Amino acid sequence: MTIKVGDRIPNATLNYLKDGVQAINTDEIFRGRKVVLFSVPGAFTPTCSAKHLPGYVENIAQFTRKGIDVACLAVNDAFVMDAWAKNQKVPENLLMLADGNGTFSKSLGLEMDGSAFGLGMRGKRFALYAEDGVVKQLHIEAPGEFKVSSADAMLATLG
Repeated sequence: MTIKVGDRIPNATLNYLKDGVQAINTDEIFRGRKVVLFSVPGAFTPTCSAKHLPGYVENIAQFTRKGIDVACLAVNDAFVMDAWAKNQKVPENLLMLADGNGTFSKSLGLEMDGSAFGLGMRGKRFALYAEDGVVKQLHIEAPGEFKVSSADAMLATLG
């Protein structure tokens, strides 16, 4: 079942790279905070690298001024997410989260089968806004689209 507005973010462990692979629990990410979490089907893929992540990098200051943390999620490993962050000049206050086995994406009900493209199981392209771990907004892209989960779209809905 797909997560929806009003639901609590499920408890899961994700990874990021900083002095080695570090585990972080979703409670640590969301508890007591306002967070935009956006998900991409894969690091270094065309739309993700040309539009999705760069939009958040360019607009991170606007989210910060609103008191909102930003995190990027992909079904990749922490090493790939770190290399992508360096390639895209991601600032340290934009958390790059690896959902290596897709467990968290699956728990959200937002996994996708990219096997037809040689990608295997991945996460759908989406963005959500949560306050203290409760989903307040959820914007899931239709297959092949990039309209509702961009940084500009999220900033517009956050007012």
